[in-house]
Amino acid sequence: MRSVKIAITIEEDLLKRLDHLVEENQFPNRSQAVQAAIRDKLRRMKRSRLASECAKLDPAFEKALADEGLTEDGEQWPEY
Repeated sequence: MRSVKIAITIEEDLLKRLDHLVEENQFPNRSQAVQAAIRDKLRRMKRSRLASECAKLDPAFEKALADEGLTEDGEQWPEY
């Protein structure tokens, strides 16, 4: 995937902690560490959004939909 260069402003303490991870060979460089952090944050945000959207579902309605699909004529289903 193509990479692009960006400039960020970061608190000095965070930069020291980031550099410490690089020094300990947790990451090959700052860029890789920042990319990993962003990727992880986006992944967690996506999971939390999915969970909040699922919480909006009505379990009784969803069960009724699932049951409706199970009670239909079995001949309509393709054979696997």
